[in-house]
Amino acid sequence: MRILVTGGAGFIGSHLIDRLMEAGHEVICLDNFFTGHKSNILKWLGNPNFELIRHDITEPIRLEVDQIYHLACPASPVHYQYNPVKTIKTNVIGTLNMLGLAKRVKARFLLASTSEVYGDPEVHPQTEDYRGNVNCIGVRSCYDEGKRVAETLCFDYHRQNGVDIRVVRIFNTYGPRMLENDGRVVSNFIVQALKGIPLTVYGDGSQTRSFCYVSDLVEGMIRLMNSEYIGPVNIGNPGEYTILELAQKIQKMVNPKAEIIFKPLPQDDPRQRQPDITRARNWLGWEPKVPLDEGLKYTIEDFRSRIISN
Repeated sequence: MRILVTGGAGFIGSHLIDRLMEAGHEVICLDNFFTGHKSNILKWLGNPNFELIRHDITEPIRLEVDQIYHLACPASPVHYQYNPVKTIKTNVIGTLNMLGLAKRVKARFLLASTSEVYGDPEVHPQTEDYRGNVNCIGVRSCYDEGKRVAETLCFDYHRQNGVDIRVVRIFNTYGPRMLENDGRVVSNFIVQALKGIPLTVYGDGSQTRSFCYVSDLVEGMIRLMNSEYIGPVNIGNPGEYTILELAQKIQKMVNPKAEIIFKPLPQDDPRQRQPDITRARNWLGWEPKVPLDEGLKYTIEDFRSRIISN
């Protein structure tokens, strides 16, 4: 097939492109390189089945494709809060442009949505039926509300125009090629431990997260795209850890002498986050395979090699 991946030079997008290229598809990577890096897709440049287009999806584009994986959007608070207006434009206008393309060329469209649509959840773990507890005027809302609108657009295009959609809600994902400065806990702790600076825990560290290794996530996305289910479907690892537990785990694996310090919790930081993956299990036969310790080992090796080479 001919497949478009928006945000394809990013952390998750580049791992998805690896899988699609290895499966023999023709792949078009669209990226404006705000948080994506050419180094992530370097090995495919020059391959006749691969095409890279530098493009901002808030501007329309005309292409002929069979499937669209729509991942383009900065996904960590540091980056999406850097230019919040641009973030919400990417989620709303960018998604409109991509759905318009899917409608014109009759392509199947998968939206990479997020567990952030659940906000600071009052239901635990979160099922896809839960409507969320989101602050629509907070500092995170450019991303949270942007993705909620993107989901709305998908379902309206499906109902009104018959666009063949899929919606995946991605929970915390980690792995090689994460940005060193993305402000997420896994990358923060690994970089701090490798550089010998104190590991920063916000709040008392009792807030929980679930961490899904990137290869597991990509498998779930591909299964959803090629299934008959629309979604939304949670894809994430239901193993739940406190932030302090994660810090101690990375401290032990990288630098047992590293200090752990505590700072105030940012605004609207969710207290708990854990996916209910019943739908993914039943509909897609999917569940995560890579345990946290193993995934962290690969991720630490990747960060170590990048920090040394820098």
